[in-house]
Amino acid sequence: MGKVRVLLIGAAFSADLHAEGYARCGDIAELVAICDKDTSRIKTLADRYGFKDYAVYDDMFKAIEEVDCDVVDICLPNFLHHDAALAAFKKGRHVISEKPLATTVEDAKEMLDAAEAAGKKLYYAEDWLFAPALNRALEVIDEGAIGKPMFVRARECHNGSHSPFAQTIKFCGGGSMVHLGVHPVCFMLALKNNRWTEVVAMTSGGGESNLRHKTMEGEDWGAALMRFEDGTTALLEANYVSEGGMEDVIDFYGDQGCLHVDLTFSSALNLFSIPGAKYTVEKADITTGWSRPAVDEKFNLGYVNEIRHFMESARDNKDAKVGLRGVDGYEAIRVINLIYKSAREGVAVKNDKL
Repeated sequence: MGKVRVLLIGAAFSADLHAEGYARCGDIAELVAICDKDTSRIKTLADRYGFKDYAVYDDMFKAIEEVDCDVVDICLPNFLHHDAALAAFKKGRHVISEKPLATTVEDAKEMLDAAEAAGKKLYYAEDWLFAPALNRALEVIDEGAIGKPMFVRARECHNGSHSPFAQTIKFCGGGSMVHLGVHPVCFMLALKNNRWTEVVAMTSGGGESNLRHKTMEGEDWGAALMRFEDGTTALLEANYVSEGGMEDVIDFYGDQGCLHVDLTFSSALNLFSIPGAKYTVEKADITTGWSRPAVDEKFNLGYVNEIRHFMESARDNKDAKVGLRGVDGYEAIRVINLIYKSAREGVAVKNDKL
Protein backbone atom coordinates (compact mmCIF):
# COMPACT_ATOMS: atom_id res chain seq x y z
CA MET A 1 0.00 0.00 0.00
CA GLY A 2 0.97 3.67 -0.26
CA LYS A 3 1.16 6.07 2.63
CA VAL A 4 -1.00 5.43 5.68
CA ARG A 5 -3.84 7.98 5.60
CA VAL A 6 -4.68 9.47 8.99
CA LEU A 7 -7.68 11.33 10.38
CA LEU A 8 -6.54 13.25 13.47
CA ILE A 9 -9.39 13.97 15.88
CA GLY A 10 -8.49 16.80 18.23
CA ALA A 11 -6.16 19.73 17.66
CA ALA A 12 -5.14 20.68 21.19
CA PHE A 13 -2.46 19.44 23.61
CA SER A 14 -2.16 15.72 22.86
CA ALA A 15 -2.77 16.29 19.14
CA ASP A 16 0.27 18.55 19.10
CA LEU A 17 2.37 15.71 20.53
CA HIS A 18 1.19 13.36 17.78
CA ALA A 19 1.49 16.01 15.07
CA GLU A 20 5.24 16.21 15.68
CA GLY A 21 5.40 12.50 14.89
CA TYR A 22 3.39 12.83 11.67
CA ALA A 23 5.55 15.75 10.57
CA ARG A 24 8.61 13.50 10.91
CA CYS A 25 7.25 10.39 9.19
CA GLY A 26 5.88 11.91 6.00
CA ASP A 27 7.61 9.13 4.08
CA ILE A 28 5.01 6.62 5.27
CA ALA A 29 2.09 8.67 6.62
CA GLU A 30 -0.23 11.39 5.33
CA LEU A 31 -2.50 13.52 7.50
CA VAL A 32 -5.61 13.75 5.29
CA ALA A 33 -8.02 15.40 7.75
CA ILE A 34 -8.08 17.13 11.13
CA CYS A 35 -11.18 17.50 13.29
CA ASP A 36 -11.75 19.83 16.22
CA LYS A 37 -14.87 21.65 17.41
CA ASP A 38 -12.74 24.81 17.41
CA THR A 39 -11.52 24.93 13.82
CA SER A 40 -9.15 27.82 14.56
CA ARG A 41 -7.04 25.35 16.52
CA ILE A 42 -6.78 23.18 13.41
CA LYS A 43 -5.15 25.94 11.35
CA THR A 44 -2.79 26.81 14.20
CA LEU A 45 -1.71 23.17 14.53
CA ALA A 46 -1.36 22.61 10.78
CA ASP A 47 0.62 25.80 10.25
CA ARG A 48 2.96 24.91 13.10
CA TYR A 49 3.94 21.64 11.43
CA GLY A 50 3.50 22.58 7.79
CA PHE A 51 0.60 20.25 6.98
CA LYS A 52 -1.04 20.87 3.60
CA ASP A 53 -4.06 19.57 1.68
CA TYR A 54 -6.00 18.33 4.69
CA ALA A 55 -9.77 18.41 5.15
CA VAL A 56 -11.23 20.34 8.09
CA TYR A 57 -14.10 19.07 10.27
CA ASP A 58 -15.75 20.31 13.45
CA ASP A 59 -17.79 17.14 14.13
CA MET A 60 -15.94 13.91 14.86
CA PHE A 61 -18.74 11.58 13.77
CA LYS A 62 -19.13 13.39 10.46
CA ALA A 63 -15.37 13.25 9.96
CA ILE A 64 -15.21 9.52 10.69
CA GLU A 65 -18.10 8.87 8.33
CA GLU A 66 -16.78 10.94 5.42
CA VAL A 67 -12.96 10.83 5.52
CA ASP A 68 -11.30 8.13 3.42
CA CYS A 69 -8.50 7.05 5.75
CA ASP A 70 -6.73 4.03 7.19
CA VAL A 71 -6.28 5.22 10.79
CA VAL A 72 -8.31 7.39 13.15
CA ASP A 73 -6.05 8.98 15.77
CA ILE A 74 -8.07 9.99 18.85
CA CYS A 75 -6.55 12.92 20.75
CA LEU A 76 -9.62 13.91 22.76
CA PRO A 77 -10.60 14.20 26.44
CA ASN A 78 -10.70 10.78 28.11
CA PHE A 79 -14.47 10.35 28.13
CA LEU A 80 -14.70 10.71 24.33
CA HIS A 81 -12.19 7.96 23.45
CA HIS A 82 -14.81 5.20 23.64
CA ASP A 83 -17.43 6.74 21.36
CA ALA A 84 -14.92 7.90 18.77
CA ALA A 85 -13.25 4.48 18.65
CA LEU A 86 -16.51 2.60 18.24
CA ALA A 87 -17.52 4.87 15.36
CA ALA A 88 -14.13 4.37 13.70
CA PHE A 89 -14.25 0.59 14.01
CA LYS A 90 -17.79 0.58 12.60
CA LYS A 91 -16.35 2.38 9.58
CA GLY A 92 -13.54 -0.20 9.30
CA ARG A 93 -10.57 1.91 10.43
CA HIS A 94 -7.60 1.18 12.65
CA VAL A 95 -7.60 3.32 15.81
CA ILE A 96 -4.91 5.03 17.86
CA SER A 97 -6.16 6.08 21.30
CA GLU A 98 -4.37 8.45 23.62
CA LYS A 99 -4.02 7.46 27.27
CA PRO A 100 -5.95 6.34 29.22
CA LEU A 101 -7.77 4.02 26.83
CA ALA A 102 -11.13 4.91 28.42
CA THR A 103 -12.60 6.23 31.67
CA THR A 104 -14.00 2.84 32.72
CA VAL A 105 -12.94 -0.78 32.37
CA GLU A 106 -16.27 -1.55 30.72
CA ASP A 107 -15.75 1.07 28.01
CA ALA A 108 -12.21 -0.18 27.40
CA LYS A 109 -13.52 -3.74 26.94
CA GLU A 110 -16.13 -2.52 24.45
CA MET A 111 -13.34 -0.88 22.45
CA LEU A 112 -11.38 -4.14 22.39
CA ASP A 113 -14.44 -6.09 21.30
CA ALA A 114 -15.27 -3.56 18.58
CA ALA A 115 -11.75 -3.80 17.18
CA GLU A 116 -11.95 -7.58 17.05
CA ALA A 117 -15.39 -7.51 15.42
CA ALA A 118 -14.14 -5.09 12.77
CA GLY A 119 -10.94 -7.03 12.16
CA LYS A 120 -8.95 -3.85 12.85
CA LYS A 121 -6.17 -2.87 15.24
CA LEU A 122 -6.54 -0.81 18.40
CA TYR A 123 -3.27 0.95 19.22
CA TYR A 124 -2.58 2.45 22.64
CA ALA A 125 -0.34 5.53 22.82
CA GLU A 126 2.16 4.98 25.63
CA ASP A 127 5.10 7.25 24.79
CA TRP A 128 7.43 6.06 27.58
CA LEU A 129 8.05 2.86 25.64
CA PHE A 130 9.82 4.87 22.93
CA ALA A 131 11.81 7.24 25.16
CA PRO A 132 15.46 6.77 24.04
CA ALA A 133 16.80 7.10 27.59
CA LEU A 134 14.48 4.41 28.90
CA ASN A 135 15.24 2.05 26.03
CA ARG A 136 18.96 2.55 26.55
CA ALA A 137 18.46 1.89 30.27
CA LEU A 138 16.75 -1.41 29.46
CA GLU A 139 19.64 -2.38 27.18
CA VAL A 140 22.11 -1.73 30.01
CA ILE A 141 19.98 -3.79 32.39
CA ASP A 142 19.72 -6.63 29.85
CA GLU A 143 23.52 -6.64 29.63
CA GLY A 144 23.61 -7.49 33.33
CA ALA A 145 25.13 -4.18 34.43
CA ILE A 146 23.07 -3.98 37.64
CA GLY A 147 22.80 -7.71 38.16
CA LYS A 148 19.37 -9.19 38.79
CA PRO A 149 16.69 -6.45 38.77
CA MET A 150 14.74 -6.51 42.03
CA PHE A 151 12.90 -3.21 42.45
CA VAL A 152 11.72 -0.33 40.24
CA ARG A 153 10.53 3.09 41.39
CA ALA A 154 8.76 5.18 38.76
CA ARG A 155 6.79 8.39 38.93
CA GLU A 156 5.21 11.12 36.83
CA CYS A 157 4.35 14.33 38.69
CA HIS A 158 3.58 17.99 38.05
CA ASN A 159 1.51 20.78 39.55
CA GLY A 160 -1.86 20.03 37.97
CA SER A 161 -3.65 19.34 34.71
CA HIS A 162 -4.40 22.18 32.31
CA SER A 163 -7.61 20.47 31.20
CA PRO A 164 -11.00 21.45 32.67
CA PHE A 165 -12.11 17.85 32.11
CA ALA A 166 -9.49 16.66 34.62
CA GLN A 167 -11.51 18.14 37.47
CA THR A 168 -14.41 15.67 37.17
CA ILE A 169 -14.21 11.88 37.50
CA LYS A 170 -17.06 11.39 35.02
CA PHE A 171 -14.96 13.02 32.29
CA CYS A 172 -11.51 11.65 33.12
CA GLY A 173 -11.91 8.47 35.19
CA GLY A 174 -10.01 9.54 38.31
CA GLY A 175 -7.26 11.92 39.39
CA SER A 176 -3.49 12.03 39.13
CA MET A 177 -3.15 8.25 38.95
CA VAL A 178 -5.29 7.87 35.82
CA HIS A 179 -3.76 10.94 34.14
CA LEU A 180 -0.10 10.65 35.16
CA GLY A 181 0.29 7.30 36.91
CA VAL A 182 -0.93 5.57 33.77
CA HIS A 183 2.59 6.02 32.35
CA PRO A 184 4.57 4.20 35.07
CA VAL A 185 1.76 1.63 35.38
CA CYS A 186 1.74 0.84 31.67
CA PHE A 187 5.53 0.89 31.47
CA MET A 188 5.85 -1.71 34.21
CA LEU A 189 3.05 -3.84 32.78
CA ALA A 190 4.78 -3.81 29.39
CA LEU A 191 8.12 -4.65 31.00
CA LYS A 192 6.55 -7.66 32.71
CA ASN A 193 4.13 -8.63 29.89
CA ASN A 194 1.14 -7.82 32.15
CA ARG A 195 2.14 -10.61 34.58
CA TRP A 196 1.44 -8.86 37.89
CA THR A 197 0.23 -10.64 41.00
CA GLU A 198 -0.70 -8.08 43.67
CA VAL A 199 -1.20 -4.36 44.21
CA VAL A 200 -1.65 -2.25 47.34
CA ALA A 201 -2.19 1.52 47.21
CA MET A 202 -2.97 4.80 48.92
CA THR A 203 -4.30 8.08 47.50
CA SER A 204 -5.15 11.51 48.87
CA GLY A 205 -8.84 10.71 48.37
CA GLY A 206 -10.13 13.59 46.25
CA GLY A 207 -11.98 16.82 47.06
CA GLU A 208 -11.36 18.23 50.52
CA SER A 209 -9.13 15.24 51.30
CA ASN A 210 -6.64 16.28 48.64
CA LEU A 211 -3.29 17.72 49.60
CA ARG A 212 -3.70 20.81 47.46
CA HIS A 213 -6.40 20.64 44.76
CA LYS A 214 -9.54 20.76 46.90
CA THR A 215 -11.96 21.33 43.99
CA MET A 216 -10.72 18.31 42.04
CA GLU A 217 -12.98 15.25 42.42
CA GLY A 218 -10.13 12.81 41.87
CA GLU A 219 -6.99 12.43 43.98
CA ASP A 220 -4.05 14.81 43.60
CA TRP A 221 -1.59 12.26 45.00
CA GLY A 222 -1.45 8.50 44.67
CA ALA A 223 1.05 5.67 45.00
CA ALA A 224 0.91 1.92 44.50
CA LEU A 225 3.17 -1.04 45.25
CA MET A 226 2.94 -3.77 42.63
CA ARG A 227 4.42 -7.24 42.74
CA PHE A 228 5.03 -9.23 39.58
CA GLU A 229 5.07 -12.92 38.77
CA ASP A 230 8.88 -12.99 38.54
CA GLY A 231 9.16 -11.68 42.12
CA THR A 232 10.17 -8.09 41.34
CA THR A 233 8.36 -5.16 42.94
CA ALA A 234 7.61 -1.63 41.74
CA LEU A 235 6.62 1.57 43.53
CA LEU A 236 4.52 3.74 41.19
CA GLU A 237 3.63 7.33 42.06
CA ALA A 238 1.64 10.16 40.49
CA ASN A 239 0.84 13.57 41.91
CA TYR A 240 -0.35 17.07 41.11
CA VAL A 241 1.62 18.71 43.92
CA SER A 242 5.09 18.94 42.33
CA GLU A 243 6.24 22.41 41.29
CA GLY A 244 8.99 23.30 38.83
CA GLY A 245 7.95 21.28 35.79
CA MET A 246 6.99 17.72 34.93
CA GLU A 247 9.00 14.99 36.67
CA ASP A 248 9.39 11.69 34.85
CA VAL A 249 11.86 9.69 36.93
CA ILE A 250 12.50 5.94 36.85
CA ASP A 251 14.95 4.15 39.16
CA PHE A 252 16.07 0.53 38.69
CA TYR A 253 17.68 -1.42 41.52
CA GLY A 254 19.49 -4.73 41.05
CA ASP A 255 21.54 -6.96 43.31
CA GLN A 256 24.77 -5.58 41.79
CA GLY A 257 23.96 -1.99 40.99
CA CYS A 258 21.34 0.64 40.24
CA LEU A 259 20.35 2.86 37.33
CA HIS A 260 18.55 6.23 37.46
CA VAL A 261 16.66 7.74 34.52
CA ASP A 262 15.42 11.34 34.35
CA LEU A 263 13.32 11.86 31.21
CA THR A 264 12.40 15.50 31.70
CA PHE A 265 15.26 17.29 33.48
CA SER A 266 18.20 15.52 31.84
CA SER A 267 18.86 18.29 29.31
CA ALA A 268 22.38 19.03 28.14
CA LEU A 269 21.53 22.70 28.61
CA ASN A 270 21.93 24.55 31.91
CA LEU A 271 20.47 28.04 31.70
CA PHE A 272 20.52 31.01 34.07
CA SER A 273 18.12 33.75 32.93
CA ILE A 274 17.01 37.00 34.53
CA PRO A 275 14.24 37.82 32.00
CA GLY A 276 13.25 34.15 31.57
CA ALA A 277 13.18 31.86 28.53
CA LYS A 278 10.16 31.38 26.27
CA TYR A 279 9.96 27.67 27.19
CA THR A 280 12.05 25.26 29.23
CA VAL A 281 10.13 22.09 30.06
CA GLU A 282 6.51 20.97 30.21
CA LYS A 283 4.55 22.37 33.19
CA ALA A 284 7.28 24.82 34.25
CA ASP A 285 5.40 27.94 35.37
CA ILE A 286 8.46 30.16 35.52
CA THR A 287 11.67 30.11 33.50
CA THR A 288 13.77 32.66 35.38
CA GLY A 289 16.86 31.76 37.38
CA TRP A 290 18.46 28.40 36.74
CA SER A 291 16.63 25.92 34.48
CA ARG A 292 17.28 22.97 32.16
CA PRO A 293 15.64 23.79 28.80
CA ALA A 294 14.47 20.64 27.02
CA VAL A 295 16.16 19.60 23.78
CA ASP A 296 13.81 17.94 21.25
CA GLU A 297 11.36 17.19 24.04
CA LYS A 298 8.75 15.31 21.98
CA PHE A 299 11.40 12.99 20.55
CA ASN A 300 13.04 12.33 23.91
CA LEU A 301 9.69 11.58 25.57
CA GLY A 302 8.98 9.00 22.85
CA TYR A 303 6.16 10.58 20.85
CA VAL A 304 7.96 10.74 17.51
CA ASN A 305 9.00 7.09 17.31
CA GLU A 306 5.69 6.02 18.83
CA ILE A 307 3.81 7.50 15.86
CA ARG A 308 6.21 5.92 13.36
CA HIS A 309 5.71 2.54 15.01
CA PHE A 310 1.93 2.88 14.75
CA MET A 311 2.18 3.90 11.09
CA GLU A 312 4.40 0.92 10.27
CA SER A 313 2.07 -1.41 12.19
CA ALA A 314 -1.04 -0.07 10.42
CA ARG A 315 0.67 -0.25 7.03
CA ASP A 316 1.47 -3.91 7.62
CA ASN A 317 -1.86 -4.64 9.41
CA LYS A 318 0.08 -5.83 12.47
CA ASP A 319 -0.33 -5.50 16.21
CA ALA A 320 1.87 -2.98 17.94
CA LYS A 321 4.52 -4.24 20.36
CA VAL A 322 3.62 -5.18 23.93
CA GLY A 323 2.51 -2.13 25.89
CA LEU A 324 1.06 -0.40 22.83
CA ARG A 325 -1.83 -2.72 21.98
CA GLY A 326 -5.43 -2.17 22.91
CA VAL A 327 -5.23 -5.06 25.36
CA ASP A 328 -2.38 -3.29 27.14
CA GLY A 329 -4.39 -0.10 27.44
CA TYR A 330 -7.25 -2.17 28.81
CA GLU A 331 -4.99 -3.80 31.41
CA ALA A 332 -3.59 -0.42 32.44
CA ILE A 333 -7.05 1.05 33.16
CA ARG A 334 -8.05 -2.19 34.90
CA VAL A 335 -5.00 -1.97 37.17
CA ILE A 336 -5.60 1.72 37.90
CA ASN A 337 -9.17 0.95 38.94
CA LEU A 338 -7.83 -1.79 41.21
CA ILE A 339 -5.36 0.74 42.64
CA TYR A 340 -8.36 2.92 43.47
CA LYS A 341 -10.12 -0.08 45.02
CA SER A 342 -7.08 -0.87 47.17
CA ALA A 343 -6.79 2.74 48.35
CA ARG A 344 -10.53 3.06 49.01
CA GLU A 345 -10.91 -0.22 50.90
CA GLY A 346 -7.46 -0.43 52.47
CA VAL A 347 -6.81 -3.90 51.07
CA ALA A 348 -4.25 -5.63 48.87
CA VAL A 349 -5.76 -6.71 45.56
CA LYS A 350 -4.74 -9.95 43.86
CA ASN A 351 -4.72 -10.37 40.08
CA ASP A 352 -7.62 -12.72 39.33
CA LYS A 353 -6.68 -12.87 35.63
CA LEU A 354 -3.48 -14.93 36.05
